[in-house]
Amino acid sequence: MTYSFMNKAIASSLYEALTEDPFYITLEQRAASDPATAKKAMLKYLDYSMQEARNHGELCLAKDLVHGASLWSKPVDKAQGLQISKEKKQFLLDHLGMESLDTYCQIVDFMTEESKQVVSETFWYLSILGISPNLQGKGLGLDLVLPVLKKTDKIGAATYLETFTPKNFGFYKRLGFYEAKTVHEPVTDSYYTIMVREAK
Repeated sequence: MTYSFMNKAIASSLYEALTEDPFYITLEQRAASDPATAKKAMLKYLDYSMQEARNHGELCLAKDLVHGASLWSKPVDKAQGLQISKEKKQFLLDHLGMESLDTYCQIVDFMTEESKQVVSETFWYLSILGISPNLQGKGLGLDLVLPVLKKTDKIGAATYLETFTPKNFGFYKRLGFYEAKTVHEPVTDSYYTIMVREAK
């Protein structure tokens, strides 16, 4: 099935930035046994996620339109949320296959249930933040996150994220996030932390 990319260059940068993330590793492994085919599937997944953020949340792209992005979900009503979920699952089935779809649903359903103890439906969610590895540590992450945090502060909305990568804690803490809960996710057999930021 054909797929039209919005920005394949940024999808590639996100892919390179997320190579150590257990969620994306697991999803890619289930997409195909051939590494090249699996990578192509993940590039589509990351590009689709950008389109989803642009259409229903917030999408911040690196100024050069190549080296990174942040993807955010905003609160939506129940009917819209169900429609977004339906479209995402159909995309996964069409472009990554049934095994990846099942894996995605198991992980996301588990993480959604766990997050209910520390976040509410009014929170904005930072689903993906990624910068080309060769440009990390140069302040580009701030450029991709601060514009949205300014918006959420203005409207008094809390934000949250989930990270499998403890080395990122310092970056997020400097932005005002705190560690709200650490959980073992069974499908990836990995621990992740929910980080929360109250509106300033």
